Amino acid sequence: MKKTTLALALAATLAAGAAQAEVRIGFSGVLSGPMAALGQDQYDGFMLALEQLGGKFGGQPVTVLREDDQLKPDVGAQIVQKFIERDKVNAIVGLGFSNVLMAETRRLKDAGVVALSTNAGPAPIAGKACLPNLFVLGWQNDGMSEAMGKYVKDQGYKNVYLMTSNYQAGKDKLNGFKRFYGGKVANEVYTPLGQLDYAAEIAAAQNAKPDALFVFYTGGIGINFTRQLNQAGLMGKLPFFSESLIDANSVAALKEQAVGAIYGTPWAPTLDNPANKKFVEAYEAKYKRTPTEFSVNGYDAANLLNAAVASLGGKVNDNKAFAAAVKKAGAEFPTVRGKFAFNSNNMPIQHFYAYQVVQEGGKITYKQLAQVLTDHQDAYVAECKM
Repeated sequence: MKKTTLALALAATLAAGAAQAEVRIGFSGVLSGPMAALGQDQYDGFMLALEQLGGKFGGQPVTVLREDDQLKPDVGAQIVQKFIERDKVNAIVGLGFSNVLMAETRRLKDAGVVALSTNAGPAPIAGKACLPNLFVLGWQNDGMSEAMGKYVKDQGYKNVYLMTSNYQAGKDKLNGFKRFYGGKVANEVYTPLGQLDYAAEIAAAQNAKPDALFVFYTGGIGINFTRQLNQAGLMGKLPFFSESLIDANSVAALKEQAVGAIYGTPWAPTLDNPANKKFVEAYEAKYKRTPTEFSVNGYDAANLLNAAVASLGGKVNDNKAFAAAVKKAGAEFPTVRGKFAFNSNNMPIQHFYAYQVVQEGGKITYKQLAQVLTDHQDAYVAECKM
């Protein structure tokens, strides 16, 4: 009888171990349309790190399921539900646009599954709607704009024209800029998300005669905007500041048209630390293009998960324990940013810089102008009660 009981107990233990042996990850992001490059970069960065880790997190084999949310909140919510209920994933990665992420939070809250946003950090989930299982690997939405607001103020600009897309992140970005700028706003313009023709808006900005222009436009939208700014003859004449517009993808498309643009960021391909140099070299070798901030977010997400899974001995079926391990690993994993930690609201604490696109020796590159914010914390952390 004792032998039978022992055998059954051993079988149960082995079965439990087998269930934990595979770490299942669901990646949901925009992989089609004008914003597809952002989602692809996040995915490629994640998969590069996973490849470097031998396809394993904490020594456990990893399966990655990938879905395109099409930048549609309802589609994103359906994908998250599928990942949780049918695919039984241990963690969800991506969740890259704020309007989509906000539609997904109820399901994430109800299920308690670990979720890593590799781009979006909307104000509500940094504050009153924060979740213990939702972590932002990029930045709280306001962060890079806050850096630009401070930099523009420090440079002595007094009257700035603001433009962005009309959605949650756009509103967060301009609020962040204004919070640290504190000067006169010539106008605050919100354009439909996905708009590609900005001739009328650029003409209106020119007629307002501001000291400078600050915009938040990403992906193909940002490329179109910058081209039209050049066509209007304003690039180089009207000081141009942005966030999430300038990256390796947009510079590859814009070439000399991007030269002179100044932007806020927690990372750049030229950020000087050994881990970043190795990452950039490996990314360029594998994908034949330079990584972006979004690539970094995906890369860091994979290395973070590896550290968290390792700390649990590969046992990731307890959502609360897994989330606690992710939070602790935030200050310990090998980020290419040099320094990173999660705040009490699961938003990053990190440095922000001002960079400028410059041409040196016939090559377009990124020059660090200033470290604008050090160990920066977002403005909403006190509202998060968890």
